[in-house]
Amino acid sequence: MNKRQIKFRKMHGAGNDFILVDNRDAIFPHTDIEWIAAICNRRTGIGSDGLILIENSEIASFFMRFYNPDGREADMCGNGARCVARFAYDLGIALENTEFETRAGKVSAIITDQDVTIGMPDPKNIRRGLDIEALGQVWKINKINTGVPHAVIKVNDVNGIDLQGIGAAIRYHEAFMPDGTNVNFIQVLDAHTLKIRTYERGVEAETLACGTGAVASALTTALDEFACDPVTIISAGNVQMSVGFAKQSDSFRKVTLTGPAVHVFEGVVEYLY
Repeated sequence: MNKRQIKFRKMHGAGNDFILVDNRDAIFPHTDIEWIAAICNRRTGIGSDGLILIENSEIASFFMRFYNPDGREADMCGNGARCVARFAYDLGIALENTEFETRAGKVSAIITDQDVTIGMPDPKNIRRGLDIEALGQVWKINKINTGVPHAVIKVNDVNGIDLQGIGAAIRYHEAFMPDGTNVNFIQVLDAHTLKIRTYERGVEAETLACGTGAVASALTTALDEFACDPVTIISAGNVQMSVGFAKQSDSFRKVTLTGPAVHVFEGVVEYLY
């Protein structure tokens, strides 16, 4: 049996935590889904809401490859994008104002002392006012793709809902098959402030924050005329993020997500093969 030592960094964006690896030399076993899931496991691995690889790009500073903690690759992660921009800057791969690739398209980033602002891909597949039955109740849902698919549900009190039960039922609802959806429950505090709780696809549970979910929530709430630019998002971890946008009728341009990207620790993980 052979061993491979892989350096990593642990970071979090508003409580949404990630394992990050500089994989420009292509040594990471990215096709080993079970091993990726194992190192993301919070009891027996490093523990995270996802894994991010920095890879080479011919058209940008680098390519961001993202995996959910079940080991499956996803197109985009908003908080992960902020963390990888900071990681790449620390490594000297990217400048303070940079651009990188994701499977959802190019993402721009501006890195400051405290925060990272990313320019999100234009949202798509927007549908409003869907009636979805789950757990014996009909939920009014807005649907949007902000790099990955999201369902957004406005409630009176985000702390008073069965997030795990309702979130799972909607995540796997036939209306969102075959890929499923992330599910966000939002509470409007005022025209510029939302509270949010998110059930994340691939995590299959609530996370302390979700960047693409924060953007999805702000944009769909703006479409319903309950919010306007900019929108402060208060995450389940009680950390604030800011979503900026230019609304044009029923579409959006210049969508940004701003929030912290924090270094937690570094280490080495051993891969056996």
